[in-house]
Amino acid sequence: MGIRDDRPDIRLPAVRFRISGDRALIAVYGDEVDPAVNERVRRMAALIEASRHPAIEAVVPAYCTLAVHYDPGLINPAALGELLRDLEAHAIKAAVQPQATVEIPVCYGGEFGPDLATVATCNRLASDEVIRLHSQTVYRIYAIGFAPGFCYLGGLDPRIHTPRLATPRSRVPAGSVGIAGGQTGIYPLASPGGWQLIGRTPLALFDCGRTPPVPYRPGDALCFRPISADTFFRLAGESDR
Repeated sequence: MGIRDDRPDIRLPAVRFRISGDRALIAVYGDEVDPAVNERVRRMAALIEASRHPAIEAVVPAYCTLAVHYDPGLINPAALGELLRDLEAHAIKAAVQPQATVEIPVCYGGEFGPDLATVATCNRLASDEVIRLHSQTVYRIYAIGFAPGFCYLGGLDPRIHTPRLATPRSRVPAGSVGIAGGQTGIYPLASPGGWQLIGRTPLALFDCGRTPPVPYRPGDALCFRPISADTFFRLAGESDR
C-alpha cells in the first residue's frame, strides 16, 4: 500500500527492494528522475542515519534509489526491509537539511571547453547560445558519486542535450564541466571521461582536508556563472593559496 503525501490527492508508490550482494539492500522508490521521488529518497536517508541502527553501516542515496549497507551478522535482508518499511511511515514528516544554492564560476570554451563548438553544431546553435542555456538553469543535485564530489545534476535544457564522446579521453582536467546526453556535471578530480567538455571551473571542488570536503550536498541547487579567462586564472590562484 502506498504512503500518502502531505499534499492532497497524491499517492506515492510502494517501495520495492533489491538485494545487492550479501551486505546491501537497495530500496527503489521510482523508475524516473523526479524531484518528488528524490526528495523521498533524501528523507529516508536522513531517517535511517538518525536511527543509528547498529546493523546499518552506510546509506547511499541516488536519483530514485537508496542503498543501505548492513552487517549480515546483525540483521538479514527481510528484517532490514521491515525496518525500512516502518521508517517509511514517518518519511513524509521527516526533517531534511534545508536546500542551499551553490554558484560555480565557469570559463566556457577555448582551452577550458574544447567541445563547446561540437555541442553547438550538434544542436544547430551558436556557442554563445549554448553558454546562455547552460548557465541560465538552476540545477538540482540528485546524487554524488562516481568520483569524490562528482554531482549528478537534473534540469539540463533539452536544446543542448548532446551524446557523449565515441572514445573517452584518458584524462579530463579537474574542474571540467561537461555534457553527456541529458546530463551535465563537473569533474572534481582529473580522471578519464567521455563527456563533451564545454568549460572549466577554477574552484577546488573536492578537498579531503576541508570540512565538508565538497561545497554541496544532495538536494542543493547548483548554478553556473560564466567568467572570463582572466577571472579564471585569478580565482585559480586564490584557490591554491
